[in-house]
Amino acid sequence: MIFDILTIFPDLLESPLNEAIIRRAREADQVHIEITNIRDFATDKHSMTDDRPFGGGEGMVMKPEPLSAALASVIEKNESGRVVLLSPQGRQYTQEIARELSREKHIILVCGRYEGVDERFRSASVDDELSIGDYILTGGELAAMVIIDSVTRLLPGVLGCADSAEKDTFSRRLLKHPQYTRPRVFEGREIPEILLSGDHAKIEEYRFVESVKRTLDRRPDLLRKEFGSFSRMEAKLLRKHQLYDIIKALQEQ
Repeated sequence: MIFDILTIFPDLLESPLNEAIIRRAREADQVHIEITNIRDFATDKHSMTDDRPFGGGEGMVMKPEPLSAALASVIEKNESGRVVLLSPQGRQYTQEIARELSREKHIILVCGRYEGVDERFRSASVDDELSIGDYILTGGELAAMVIIDSVTRLLPGVLGCADSAEKDTFSRRLLKHPQYTRPRVFEGREIPEILLSGDHAKIEEYRFVESVKRTLDRRPDLLRKEFGSFSRMEAKLLRKHQLYDIIKALQEQ
């Protein structure tokens, strides 16, 4: 997997992309990450990458010439890839989109700034626009890091445990069950006895029910979408714990 990042602030990205899982994935050649400074492609002596909007209005707009030239230089090195503009106007990023991106060979992330990018560049060169939430950042660099992190961990062999990505929160529109580790007793509170039973089938049932309870409490909107995906065994478990009818009523609202 190749990630190319187009930005006017490359130093914002260097340190986070050289830590933890991403660093190990880069060292193992599972991902290749290149950062391109858009300012290097500005054509004036002041290396301007933005200008005032035609028609007046607040703020500045990123100029099309440096963006286009920077993108062309990336494509020349690594051939064409999926060009993604990080923008609050994009479709909202989800785990499903992360899985979609993990199937790409080359992703080019364009970090928007100010009031956005010139529409002529966006319409001619951008394949997708993504937003990591309904709030405004000063630029797309943090969003680019979120996408790289979430996509990288889905690539085969990147995580130490092969099941980690498959069983994570949002792997099936359910929040993950509560987690416990040593010590067995902390400040007088013990871990649930079932987790010490050694009965893996019962433990999986317990975790599934706890996952549903947590989702019902924190993100009931997810259960509306997940309701039709429960297996017969899962539905039986939910009935046993008096959750099935609650979720069904939620789905019918």
